[in-house]
Amino acid sequence: MSQLNDQSTERRNKPSTTANGTPIARIKSTDLFRQMRELEIDHGGRIYKLRLTQLNKLILTA
Repeated sequence: MSQLNDQSTERRNKPSTTANGTPIARIKSTDLFRQMRELEIDHGGRIYKLRLTQLNKLILTA
């Protein structure tokens, strides 16, 4: 069982890449929210809301 946990942790900590091998930026949610529970993202002039739920899940709505 310990080996499974080690492999899972290793996958989580390994930097992600796109299909062509380009690295994907990773931002910690704590850095993104900065003590808030909701933020707005302007994407091409449309506003999206990213919320942190009571169960610590993320919800993105338009």
